[in-house]
Amino acid sequence: MGDWWFDVATGDHFWIRRRFDVMRRLADSVLRNSKSAAEIGCGNGLLQREVEDYYGISVAGFDLNELALQKNVSRLSPLYCYDIHQRDPKFGARFDLLLLFDVLEHIEAENDFLQSAKFHLTDSGALLVNVPAHQFFHSDYDRAAGHIRRYSMNRLRKVMEENGFKICAITYWGLPLVPLLLARKGISMRRTDGKAGFDTRGSTINSILSSLAQCEPLPQKFLGTSLMAVLKKES
Repeated sequence: MGDWWFDVATGDHFWIRRRFDVMRRLADSVLRNSKSAAEIGCGNGLLQREVEDYYGISVAGFDLNELALQKNVSRLSPLYCYDIHQRDPKFGARFDLLLLFDVLEHIEAENDFLQSAKFHLTDSGALLVNVPAHQFFHSDYDRAAGHIRRYSMNRLRKVMEENGFKICAITYWGLPLVPLLLARKGISMRRTDGKAGFDTRGSTINSILSSLAQCEPLPQKFLGTSLMAVLKKES
């Protein structure tokens, strides 16, 4: 993700708030029962801060982007400039919950990355994943954001099963936002940094989109702009 992301991705952005709502709907009990959690690709800490404020637990943050870590808004959570492929023994099988939100779509070698993530999980650990949905929607915005791919349920299930994870719950989300995604697909962003594809340009539009985004049943397997899953590490 380009550094422009940190200028427009804030805690009150409708998409950030809706993503957290979906996570609570899908994985509330997993989060409440977690004793040691970490986020891979924590960025500027929006998800960490949401988990801290709502659940009162810390989420260790791993990222390679030093600028993102400098802008991190978490309050309780330790931060590490750390490459999970290092597989530091002090982090081996340490966490019972890993958050992998909007990261996997940036990774060329999915299997290697998931195996390194798996190294950090306890034997009965859970993995929460969020990714952009449906390759059909891939656009100039995705390219500007560094997205190599988008995911269907079948594709996510396949890559996860290949790497020793079992899906416990899964849903598309963002169904009411699909028309906006189609409109964005038709707009060229080749000469921009991608910021225009995420910026709501004001609180009024942000509030309208926030209300619109909530107008869908969950979980649902029909269509969405994103895909979220709860997975368990198989022994």
